[in-house]
Amino acid sequence: MKGIFFILLVFVSLKAENATAAAGKNEDVYIVYMGAAASTNGLRNYHSQLLSSLRKKNALVHSYSRSFSGFAAVLSAEEASSMAKKPGVVSVFRDPILQLHTTRSWDFLKYQNAVKIDANLKSDSDSDTIIGILDTGIWPESESFNDKDMGPIPARWKGTCMKGDDFSSSNCNRKLIGARFYNKFRGSIKVNGPRDTIGHGTHVAATAAGSVVQGASYYGLAAGTAKGGSPASRIAVYRVCSTGGCSGSNILAAFDDAIADGVDVLSLSLGATYLPDIKDDPIAIGAFHAVEKGILVVCSAGNSGPDSGSVVNAAPWILTVAASTIDRDFESDVVLEGNKVFKGEAINFANIGKTPVNPIIYGKSAKRNDSNEDAARNCQPESMDKNMMAGKIVVCENVDREYSRMEKLQEVKSLGGIGLVLIDDETRVVASIYGTFPLTMVSSKDGSQILSYINSTRKPVGTILPTASVTNYKPAPAVAYFSSRGPSSITKNIIKPDIAAPGVDILAAWIGNDTAVAPEGKDPPLFNVISGTSMACPHVSGMAAAVKSRNPTWSPSAIRSAIMTTATQTNNLKAPITTETGSAATPYDFGAGEIGITGPLQPGLVYETTTIDYLNFLCFYGYDNSTIKTIARAIPEGFVCPMNPSTDSISDINYPSIAISKISVKESKKVNRTLTNVAGDDEPVYTVSIEAPAGINVKVVPDKLQFTDIGQRLSYQVIFALVNQLDKDVFGSITWSNGKYKVRSPFALSS
Repeated sequence: MKGIFFILLVFVSLKAENATAAAGKNEDVYIVYMGAAASTNGLRNYHSQLLSSLRKKNALVHSYSRSFSGFAAVLSAEEASSMAKKPGVVSVFRDPILQLHTTRSWDFLKYQNAVKIDANLKSDSDSDTIIGILDTGIWPESESFNDKDMGPIPARWKGTCMKGDDFSSSNCNRKLIGARFYNKFRGSIKVNGPRDTIGHGTHVAATAAGSVVQGASYYGLAAGTAKGGSPASRIAVYRVCSTGGCSGSNILAAFDDAIADGVDVLSLSLGATYLPDIKDDPIAIGAFHAVEKGILVVCSAGNSGPDSGSVVNAAPWILTVAASTIDRDFESDVVLEGNKVFKGEAINFANIGKTPVNPIIYGKSAKRNDSNEDAARNCQPESMDKNMMAGKIVVCENVDREYSRMEKLQEVKSLGGIGLVLIDDETRVVASIYGTFPLTMVSSKDGSQILSYINSTRKPVGTILPTASVTNYKPAPAVAYFSSRGPSSITKNIIKPDIAAPGVDILAAWIGNDTAVAPEGKDPPLFNVISGTSMACPHVSGMAAAVKSRNPTWSPSAIRSAIMTTATQTNNLKAPITTETGSAATPYDFGAGEIGITGPLQPGLVYETTTIDYLNFLCFYGYDNSTIKTIARAIPEGFVCPMNPSTDSISDINYPSIAISKISVKESKKVNRTLTNVAGDDEPVYTVSIEAPAGINVKVVPDKLQFTDIGQRLSYQVIFALVNQLDKDVFGSITWSNGKYKVRSPFALSS
């Protein structure tokens, strides 16, 4: 979905651009990826040998040697091609530029959760869990990062607090324990410290692990207590982004440091607008090596929805997060003559009165003689007559997407308009901020009634009310229209996204000097309301840190499984979660469902995706034994790729969901899964239940699993058969339950 304004997509548009820092016009910054790290000194020597063959001196941009091997350097296309043929080099690719993709949200998740956990469950390591945030930096003075009542920094921490512009080591504390920045940005944009100058990184960090702050709001809206998903966790920030985006070489440098620093969870609210090959994707590469070291990597799914197949960050070792709404609404209503009220959605501090006395006009009716009706009805610049607009509220449609809402606001305002009503079913669910100007969004149903009144009344009048926060809004959650959808273009044999979390109108900490988001005459806000899968991602990162603190020995895949298998698929009306169209959401929209905040702490059983699973994935995806042995740090003795590897075999890796492609009536498909008991011997017998669409036969063998010990692993097989050939992808689920725990896995079948 293009032209989305004010959804802070700090989500990375992975597109290569010419590096102005490169000396020659045919040179660019390239990343040379060399797989797992061996000895640091040996790597640096080999890097130096490779660089010594280049014509350009001082070509090195970054060297990666702490956690994996490689470097970024200024190369010509010919040099890059030659470098790719060198021994030990896995891939060489242009340095991509990635463009960046709460109080109520955590309370809503709490109320949504149906699973009760043991009240006496406590952790001695809550504050020892460290979340690494790769983003735009941090505003350390925010109260969300105070370290009140926090104990000493964990002794295992090896990170640092780098000095920079308006940032010193004293800005770190027992909450914010690490801050790094990477200043190898292209063009004239320079980053000289970890301090956030954009706001996105501060918002993300506070959502994941912000301390409890009473009385948080955006100028009185969304008032409540702000806190992160894991408020006792520590935060380490890695500033990889500037106003010009986030370079892949910086992202890899941050992964290299963060893995060695000792983080437990990595949170990246950024990704790609297209899907590169895995070995050419800096996030997939960095995440692979992080997971090898026991670090869970959580990434946003992207803001290119609702287009099918738009999900990114879809490697199987990444926990991929979609965005959903919460039960809070920012309502700015339209009132017409006779006090007829139409619900609007926006954040404004309008002051044109509560009584409907302001003249109101349809944009098309104010068309300039030299313009066309389509342009005027969409409030496009230079399409409307100033003499017809002055002093009036303007009603326009918002179907063109050629101009942003803010551009339309500025046009109406410049022509003397005093308010703007935009008709848009899709984007109205995201309440953008318009300051003191009265702008609101209404549905097409309400819009048609407003236009009918205007067209049938000689002197139509109305008003736009200032925004009020409404809680307990129903139905919620729903999948956000902008949230990227599956199936994954990497492979249809793994369901992506994995999980959904709140990502619409999320309130969290903000930079303290941003006058641009402050209403006229007001001081900069301490908190801000923004939307995107960028906001959904840290909700899951915070929950993952909470699970890790409760279960410090769990692997990244066990934590992912706990989050996915305990998700909910129903909203606060006890009906199925829907998409922006009102249709029932599928796993391509929200993965396993909406995240819970208690179930993941006690999932009963987990699916552990092993090193062998990930290595087999690389085999099935098309990499040979030699390349895999270069990529992976630790390969089990005797491991070789299976004979005749096929992408169909990806379905068989031990993932918490199941996806099968190329299924036909001619033959059944079988997949195997293994569950690990993490609940002890309480109610050890689990029985299976199956939800399958008509025309799909699903059999699970065995249909009962009896666990006798904690840590015990038991396997089962699922057999899928079609009655008739599929004409579309279909979905269902398999759930194991012992009366106390329900361990649910969605499945997707495609022909």
